[in-house]
Amino acid sequence: MSALLTLVALVVERLIGYPDRLYQWIGHPVTWIGALIDGLDARLNKGNWRRLKGVVALVILVLVPTTLALLIQIALGPSLVALLICAVLASSLVAQRSLGAHVRDVADALEHEGLAGGRRAVSMIVGRDPEALDEAGVSRAAIESLAENFSDGITAPAFWMAVGGLPGAVAYKAANTADSMIGHRTPRHEQFGWAAARFDDLINLPASRLTALLIVAAAWATPGTSAGSAWAALRRDARKHRSPNAGWPEAAMAGALGLALAGPRVYNGVTVEDAFMGEGGRREANATDIRRALRLYWTADAFGIALVAIAALLVTWLG
Repeated sequence: MSALLTLVALVVERLIGYPDRLYQWIGHPVTWIGALIDGLDARLNKGNWRRLKGVVALVILVLVPTTLALLIQIALGPSLVALLICAVLASSLVAQRSLGAHVRDVADALEHEGLAGGRRAVSMIVGRDPEALDEAGVSRAAIESLAENFSDGITAPAFWMAVGGLPGAVAYKAANTADSMIGHRTPRHEQFGWAAARFDDLINLPASRLTALLIVAAAWATPGTSAGSAWAALRRDARKHRSPNAGWPEAAMAGALGLALAGPRVYNGVTVEDAFMGEGGRREANATDIRRALRLYWTADAFGIALVAIAALLVTWLG
């Protein structure tokens, strides 16, 4: 039932998203996981043996919410009603609508409020210094975030949901949230967050490659983009990225749009050197390019849902 659960969850989230009123009332699963991470960080990230303590923290924060999700799935049973309830719960673990909305906000802000508005909007979705970005930098940052979060925020949780049902998606989300909160090479978290960062790299390997292929396929069907250039950039540049996973969707996106993405970036006043994705592409991106990237993203997302639907049909037929 996991493939069917994934299909229903993706369709529900794409059509409805996570309601604002529900978020204001009970929060979001990521905020609950974040509170657990904060508590473990405060209690364990001190003294000696920080790397080992980080391993212990990772095990706890993955096992606790995953066990709860497993108990919920078992308690609901194998009925159609249970499937729908689990799908609604699981839909909160993917972010198709919110990702598209946040990136669209950057394009809207650039067009209606200029550079200052674009910097403010992009600061909501990237960690780099917004004041160091010109209009092209803001646009590229939004597009890079779209590509990377398509993998981390949609394809990866859907992949692990298809593999392990609601518990699989929860386990992924817990680990991925840990990486985003403590998996940074800062004096406080370089040791404690080591396990979270390495584990996140591992569990994102399948999704990053699949996301890149979805972008290439979508470029074939999206006017104004090039599947051939996306494939060429993917093969040439993906492995040059400092991240073992982010380069795959970013390279495919860069090639499809004819842009040069990634490259040197500024975080907290420190320049991080990185290879360009889409070498030879133009860097003068703007709001129009963000909207082109969004059209490509929505097409690729639809292809991903179709792929899950095919998997669900095959599983049902073979079963």
